[in-house]
Amino acid sequence: MMPFVLIALIAGAASALMFASIISGALISLVLFYLAPLPLMVAAIGWGPLCASLGGIGAAIGLGALFGLPYCFAFAVTVALPAWWLGHLVLLSRPVGAAAPDAATEPAAGLELEWYPVGRILLWLAGFAALTTMAALLTLGTDADTIIGTLRRGLLRLLRATDPQSAGEVGQFVDALVRIAPAGATVIAMMTLTLNLWLSAKVTATSGRLRRPWPDMMTAELPPMTLVALCIALAFCFTGGLLAIAAQIIAAALMMGYALTGFAVLHTLTLALKSRTFWLGSTYAVVVVFGWPVIAMVILGLADAVFGFRERFLRSRQPPPLPTP
Repeated sequence: MMPFVLIALIAGAASALMFASIISGALISLVLFYLAPLPLMVAAIGWGPLCASLGGIGAAIGLGALFGLPYCFAFAVTVALPAWWLGHLVLLSRPVGAAAPDAATEPAAGLELEWYPVGRILLWLAGFAALTTMAALLTLGTDADTIIGTLRRGLLRLLRATDPQSAGEVGQFVDALVRIAPAGATVIAMMTLTLNLWLSAKVTATSGRLRRPWPDMMTAELPPMTLVALCIALAFCFTGGLLAIAAQIIAAALMMGYALTGFAVLHTLTLALKSRTFWLGSTYAVVVVFGWPVIAMVILGLADAVFGFRERFLRSRQPPPLPTP
């Protein structure tokens, strides 16, 4: 029991230190801040969700005692809660043919298990990205005008500090940047959460503590109703006020989910290419360097959700049935 508690406290302390490092203002602290969920996710996947919950509670209490209640709440919502729940989902399984998922337990010998689908984990990642972004924006104000005004003043101060001579020329640029800031923050939150979960799974797999087989990422797909939710969120983006900001955040998170499934589609459709490694590497490099080509992956993921490209491609590669006598 003591080693279990010690691991939980160490993971919580590491996450809390990485989260609080943003106070220093150093550039490396930004990287540490985004990787703050990683120790708790490793604890959740390697030693169980209870380990992550103990570490997260201890870390949140410590941050609250040192820096105040806002830091405690922010850590709990943006770091501890996603790490605990996503770790729980990674280990969630049920016997093949069972009606509902069982709690995460050690697989029984010889029992074939069905693990929680990767596509649904992507949907939870999108949900947590939207939740953390909305929670961060609500710290700036409780209505759209206050949030936008606070963002605008902050960006203007930042640009004036970097280039005082161009202060009068950046008004329109700042206005455009403020409008897309919620979506941009959601994209960053979605990608960092996904990276943390992937890294934690890799760490536990390398150490031999990953209790589920590594999933086939090419089969990842979002639930069908996700497309309906995306359409509704896009419709509400054209309303106004806080509802439009929330809809923009949700739409951005779901689009990033479809971008990740778009990469899965690309991996599937290039199986027959001899230069597959080159094309995949080039695609990833272009997306990482320029950013905006990720829109093509969003379109590919949406098209697969509507037309089933992967299913058709894989069906076409199957050998024809043997003739019946």
